[in-house]
Amino acid sequence: MTRDISRRGFFGVAGVSVAGALGFAATGPTSAAPRPGNVSPAVDPTVWREYGNPLVPASGHGLLEGRTVAVKDLFSISGHRVGAGNEEWLRQSRPATTTAPSVAALLAAGASIAGISRTDEFAYSLAGTNGHYGTPPNPKAPDRIPGGSSSGSASAVSLSQAAIGLGTDTGGSIRIPSSYQGLYGIRTTHGAISRDGLIPLAPSFDTVGWMTRSRADLVATTAVLAPGLPSTIDVPLVYAEEIIDLASPDVAESVRAGIKRLESRMPVRPLAFDTAVLPTWVKAFQTRQGWEAWRAHGDWISRHWDSLNPDVRSRFETASEVTRSDLAAADSVLATARNRINTALGDSILLLPSASSTAPTRADAALGGPVIEETRASTFQLTCLAGITGRPAVSNPLPVAGPPVGLCAVGPRGSDLALAALPVV
Repeated sequence: MTRDISRRGFFGVAGVSVAGALGFAATGPTSAAPRPGNVSPAVDPTVWREYGNPLVPASGHGLLEGRTVAVKDLFSISGHRVGAGNEEWLRQSRPATTTAPSVAALLAAGASIAGISRTDEFAYSLAGTNGHYGTPPNPKAPDRIPGGSSSGSASAVSLSQAAIGLGTDTGGSIRIPSSYQGLYGIRTTHGAISRDGLIPLAPSFDTVGWMTRSRADLVATTAVLAPGLPSTIDVPLVYAEEIIDLASPDVAESVRAGIKRLESRMPVRPLAFDTAVLPTWVKAFQTRQGWEAWRAHGDWISRHWDSLNPDVRSRFETASEVTRSDLAAADSVLATARNRINTALGDSILLLPSASSTAPTRADAALGGPVIEETRASTFQLTCLAGITGRPAVSNPLPVAGPPVGLCAVGPRGSDLALAALPVV
């Protein structure tokens, strides 16, 4: 049965291996034990735009046998529409005739699609709130927002309604909901995974990513979608006190405790990093992002302003005013930033907070409200480091008593698989 509910829609240190992280011998792609299918939920339209049991069955057998996937409503799936989190876009959409390569690879590896999950409009938000369809739940912190823009995929995984939440990460849209909901989540090396069949936001930064409840599933999915990458890498782990201090005191304390525990198992060294430049870097990032977002969607949006939620509309209004001279200045800043970050990190793995705070409360999360905008600005100072350099980043859930906190590991380009297997928590 299918339901369309669109309206109330260093680490080679310990010999870390991918097979070990997966929990089975490396005997080939079919050696993973099958997983039970997703439970049949009382379909929550804030989580799912379309749901089936499954919506699309697996097309092959492999490493993801028995896993189910929540697919963010930006990816094309043959026979299904793409809604991009906007009611009018969905109304005008026609069923896709092809399936995005990333989705097809999951199906070929034995996974089935549980459904199409909600997203913030055009993925242009980090909150997970959507005025058209409502805010998906955060099961780990019910009074708080889920984080976005891969909000529905994150909530589906957190609710155990899917094993894998497929999404995208431009400025933090995998890392933030992973941090807010206590999940594992990976932003992949920029360009490592095809973005064909995916509605863009800002192609200079857009990446495919995914979230899981277990490291084993994170590694398995990475092995499927980013094949051929090294499974181990021997590089140092580093952290910068100045970067950790950008987070709220409670998050900073949890991250420092996590790094201290990690130091008992493998070498970790401090690194000096001048964070005074970060607001300028963030502004440049957002200028380039806005320019590209307007080039991707401006023609349609200029005819449908009233279809947008206030927060996303405000961002597109700003994006529409970016000039070529603004862009040239931003690109100059980004080039300098990229060089400085790469020089500082080299081939090391940077440990830092995944987000600047725990998830804001729902009461504080009015669309476009000050709490959301302030949180977005603070978090961007952390997430932009991977975005500017195109490096992969993995958010790992820390053992905390209160609302979830993520410890992020940003690795060298192409270290995705090894980074997913790194036992930092």
